[in-house]
Amino acid sequence: MQTGKFPRIKLTDLPTPLEEMPRLTEVIGGPRLLVKRDDLTGAGLGGNKVRKLEFLLADARKKGATAVITTGGPQTNHGRITIGTSAKLGMKSSLVVMGAEPPTISGNLLVDYLMGADVHFVPPVQDESMSGYDRWAKDLNNVENKVEAVAENLRKKGEIPYIIKLGGTEPLGSLGYVNAAVELLNQLNERQIKADYLVCGIGTGGTMSGLFLGMKLLNSNIKVIGISVTAKDYMLAPMVLFESSEVAKLLGVKAEIKEEEVTIYDQYLGQAYGHPTQDGAEAILLTARNEGLILDPVYTGKVMAGIIDLSRKGQFTREDTVVFVHTGGVPGLFADEQVKALVKNSLRNKN
Repeated sequence: MQTGKFPRIKLTDLPTPLEEMPRLTEVIGGPRLLVKRDDLTGAGLGGNKVRKLEFLLADARKKGATAVITTGGPQTNHGRITIGTSAKLGMKSSLVVMGAEPPTISGNLLVDYLMGADVHFVPPVQDESMSGYDRWAKDLNNVENKVEAVAENLRKKGEIPYIIKLGGTEPLGSLGYVNAAVELLNQLNERQIKADYLVCGIGTGGTMSGLFLGMKLLNSNIKVIGISVTAKDYMLAPMVLFESSEVAKLLGVKAEIKEEEVTIYDQYLGQAYGHPTQDGAEAILLTARNEGLILDPVYTGKVMAGIIDLSRKGQFTREDTVVFVHTGGVPGLFADEQVKALVKNSLRNKN
């Protein structure tokens, strides 16, 4: 598993901390909970994408790129971190946003502008005569066209653009989470902790795919579980299988990957990607007040809601040890009205 043969730029100090969560463990009645703090990766306020970008931006630099283009929603964490790491390397950055320009600049979008990104909005298709899938496909096509238009404009100005896919989900980027699996297993072994489950959010699939493949190649007995924040499990599982297989090919290793090994829970998604849930908001509040650990409404809040629910249902027992991967995203919290309302209500109840 030679990830060292691929160009890589150091963008953060690793390993990230592995911390116990004893108070939250007590509140929910087990299992033993630990958190892998991949929110503490520095550039652009940190998050899981930094590990991916160490490889992707190294590839960009190798190809002589002077500007980076990527995509995401108005509160994209990937976009924010790509912009931050590009700034750190002295590269221009453009973000093509899948959605209409919001009335106020807040959360991740505020940070994007602070770091000097060139932001372009692509409003969604409003044609109600089209099916939901057809509208989504059209939206995606419009975004891709805008990305190419931005790239062409940069070329005319003498820049060399490098395009990074949504979420940084491509085999080269997923190498960052193969490395993370090695790092985590070393930390657990050093502290003589036997973990049973590793739980992360799954959006575009790159983080889970890297962790899944890494744990498999290391012959670990730790089961990797994904909590969906984007789609149903039957849509995401094939993505994890494909991405894991592609990363294995990139590494030049053989890995027998079976669909039944991929476990994804989609019942904590809520209405759709980017739409906060009441359970997620309550999980954010519970985690903050018991561990001083701040989660976000789009990813980690929903993941923690899943961990809490699965624990209460007995999927995770008191004897189990569960490692939660904190992938960052905290700036998005400041743009979320549901969490603000929940905090206000809790304050009223105190008085």
